[in-house]
Amino acid sequence: MRKLLASLAITMGAVGTAHAQTDLQADADAAAGRELAQTCAACHGQQGISAVGSFPNLAGQQMSYLAKQIMDIRDGNRVVAQMAGLVDDYSDQDAWDVAAHFAGQDANLGQTSDEDAELLARGEELYRAGDMSKGIPACSACHTPTGVGIGSAVYPGLSGQHVEYTISTLQDFASGERANSPNNLMGDIASKMSDQDMEAVANYVLGLN
Repeated sequence: MRKLLASLAITMGAVGTAHAQTDLQADADAAAGRELAQTCAACHGQQGISAVGSFPNLAGQQMSYLAKQIMDIRDGNRVVAQMAGLVDDYSDQDAWDVAAHFAGQDANLGQTSDEDAELLARGEELYRAGDMSKGIPACSACHTPTGVGIGSAVYPGLSGQHVEYTISTLQDFASGERANSPNNLMGDIASKMSDQDMEAVANYVLGLN
């Protein structure tokens, strides 16, 4: 009986948290987020498109994903050295406001080179079909065929993202340095990818518009 009550309490707590986050998302103020995001521009660009490959583009990203990353960094669930202290004082609503600002910007339109045809073909294969021999599922299953992601599932958009950033993110998931995806799904997937696989997918999603 105690175990049942404890399980119910945990379930009700999760439901309550989900409802609270839904309310925060509904109340997200992009104008307020724009003001808060001024400090983000140095790395992520004024419109959320970074000029440096190691910093991710945020423009057009799923709002739910951005808010989660900000709160995870704030709470220590994801370590980003360059962001140390920058969001420590953010409330959950601040995180949603900033996320709303960047989500409303036009996403980056990346371009790939025809000289990398073989690499891009491998990237497309992994993205659309996966590699069952390695146990790698299709990226499109979670990130959609067009690479926009799924906001309701907190799956990020990948379209137009910098190659360097995508590769480093996959490497962090593979090594366990980053483990804040739902049920550490990305850690399991990335650990099965070779360096060449990561490079191929990263180049393919850059031009996935």
